[in-house]
Amino acid sequence: MINRDRLKKLLSRLIDIYSPSGKENDILEYLERYFKKNGVPATAQPVDDTRYNLVIMPETGEAELALIGHVDTITAYDIEDYGFRESEDTVSGLGAADMKSGCAAMVEAFLDIRKSCGPKTPAALCLVVGEEENGDGAARLIEDYHFPWAVIGEPTNLTACLSCYGYLETQMTSTGKRLHASLANNRQNTIEVLLETMLRVSQYLRDQRPELVYNFRDLYSSRSGLTVPDRCEAWLDIHIPPDAAIGEIVTELEEACMPQKSPTSPIESGFHIETIDAGYRLPEKGAVVSAIRDVYSELGIDWQSGDFRSHSDANQLWAAGIKPIVMGPGRLENAHVHDENVSMQQVIQAAEIYRGLLQRLFCPQH
Repeated sequence: MINRDRLKKLLSRLIDIYSPSGKENDILEYLERYFKKNGVPATAQPVDDTRYNLVIMPETGEAELALIGHVDTITAYDIEDYGFRESEDTVSGLGAADMKSGCAAMVEAFLDIRKSCGPKTPAALCLVVGEEENGDGAARLIEDYHFPWAVIGEPTNLTACLSCYGYLETQMTSTGKRLHASLANNRQNTIEVLLETMLRVSQYLRDQRPELVYNFRDLYSSRSGLTVPDRCEAWLDIHIPPDAAIGEIVTELEEACMPQKSPTSPIESGFHIETIDAGYRLPEKGAVVSAIRDVYSELGIDWQSGDFRSHSDANQLWAAGIKPIVMGPGRLENAHVHDENVSMQQVIQAAEIYRGLLQRLFCPQH
């Protein structure tokens, strides 16, 4: 059964270990020791020269379902104050919702099932790196492993998300010639040209594609002082409903970003798509979905299914032929914020759901 005190202690320790994308080694080393202490050694799967995923497979080498979580977080808003805090049922700290609570719940559930059902239980546990940046941990995972089904512990408020939004990441640029500020005009300034493009794109998205969720980020120019900068760029993230036609949207975006022709303007505009990840929708049927519904009912939790509206490792897994269900403790609106938090009771419920799912699927006699 789920040990609540052990689960809270694990979550506290995970939050206290600073693990932004690219610097996950400390938390990985802690988890390696934790698994070894519990008699279940993990395999380190190299991702780059210094970073790796932690994978625990059944002794048979074949898993029918994997619990998958990412151990990295965004960078801390305040490096002096990011650790574990608790107030009544609320646990706060960097990664509390996204997704150290999901990882802790998965670890607790998985180890308990391995102890009660044995090492041949056809379930895997995979803790990956890099999700908050470029998803290199998940990309590396699917090079060596395949599972028919996966459960990803992103914050969904315990809603079982059988569908996931798609994702476009694009770079918009304007380049020109560095000039003294006194010689500038609005057709010679890279910043103004890029801002005009951004306004056209946002107008298109609001008027033609209101179903999309878009966000301009990282807008900056080359440092220039009292000169016109020779380069300006911005990044645009777009989250796309599962059934939307990504190809059409990409074509429309390219048209919206086409530079307005002017024979007197020396500015060149650019539009580059960095990432395209398709969304997906799973049917609400089959053995795994039925097992999750039964576990919810057994635990007295209202069944809810829905869309996961954010980009995640689920998109890469889907593209690799794996059917991911996104379900975990915490709310998406409480992730990536200064006071990131999660309900401890919900973390416990998530662990009970993960454990109940594995038990129903693979060792119902226990």
